[in-house]
Amino acid sequence: MLPFWRERGGYNVAVETDGEYSAGLDEIGRDGKIYCANCYHCKLSMEKFNESNGYKLRVRCAAGQWKKKQGEEKLYKYSTVIRRSPEYCDYYEPMGSLREFLRELKKSLPVQDEIYAYE
Repeated sequence: MLPFWRERGGYNVAVETDGEYSAGLDEIGRDGKIYCANCYHCKLSMEKFNESNGYKLRVRCAAGQWKKKQGEEKLYKYSTVIRRSPEYCDYYEPMGSLREFLRELKKSLPVQDEIYAYE
C-alpha cells in the first residue's frame, strides 16, 4: 500500500477523557465533524482497471472502519475522499492542522476518477 498524502509535521495528539474521544479545536471542522482524509489510517491504494495496464486510485481505512453490508472492505474514490466525515470514530488519529490540510487537499484532488498507467 502507498502512504496516504504527503508527510506532515506537527502532529496533534487526540485527548481521551473518561473513555470518550475529544478532538482538539485544530483537528475538527467548524461543524464539529472529523474528516477521514486527515486520519492516519486513511490510506491510498491502487485498484487494477479492467485488463489494461491501468489503475485507479482508491482510498481505504487501514483500521477497517469502512465495511460493506456483507462485511467486505469498502473502497472510496480518491476524488471523493474529502466527503468522508463521520461524527465519531474510535480509531481517528489526526495527522495535523485540519483547516490548512483540507484547503490544500481541495486544490490538489482530481475532479473526477482518473485512470493511471503503470510505468
